Amino acid sequence: SPLNPPSPRMADGRRTFAAVKEVILSVHADEPAEEKIHCYDKWALNYEEDVVILDYHAPRLSVECLVAHFPQEREKALVLDVACGTGLVAMELQKHGFRNFHGVDGSGAMLHLANKKGLYQELKQCVLGNDPLPAAAGTYDVVLMVGVLGDGQAPPGAVSEVCRVTKPGGYVCMTMRKNVSERYWAQLQAALKQMEQTGLWERIAVQDVKEWEKDVSSSEAGSGAKYISGVIYLYRKSVV
Repeated sequence: SPLNPPSPRMADGRRTFAAVKEVILSVHADEPAEEKIHCYDKWALNYEEDVVILDYHAPRLSVECLVAHFPQEREKALVLDVACGTGLVAMELQKHGFRNFHGVDGSGAMLHLANKKGLYQELKQCVLGNDPLPAAAGTYDVVLMVGVLGDGQAPPGAVSEVCRVTKPGGYVCMTMRKNVSERYWAQLQAALKQMEQTGLWERIAVQDVKEWEKDVSSSEAGSGAKYISGVIYLYRKSVV
């Protein structure tokens, strides 16, 4: 009953899958930016624990996709981590020799935790889709946008803004869960295709991932939990 809500933690202190499911459905809801930011601010302290419960490996998988195709000297590359959250993507990048990170996120609480990791030289608050990215055109060697595309999150047209701040010849790596609406999927594919056809960038790799994260629409999170699929896109911005 409302007077006795279920505990978000089990007897051993671990977060329950029901609690994780509730927060995931909340952050994916179609709400005004202010309410969305409030949801992420509340989630910040449990975020890293919850992504483990979800079996969510997008930060690692996206970085592995990038490094398989990135020929430059990684320690000199300037990287923008869009919707950086608590800094999980930068942690993965550091393992592969990247050292220079700027991050943006809509949540001040997430940025606070990212800053504690000591990896970012610059962190700024920005809601992609509402605000332009706080950088001049052609600033970054690499831009990653992990877990940002989808219903209730960044609009499909945000990919052009990500491309704008990338250097000519630079790389853009984006991920998306595949359980998005048909409308969102169609709009994103149209935007990506148009940018290829107009010569803004070239597609380097598309990687489908069958087990992207546990499906929060299923009621259980045990060994038989269902997974949703996801996709990683890697583009290289044209030099002309």
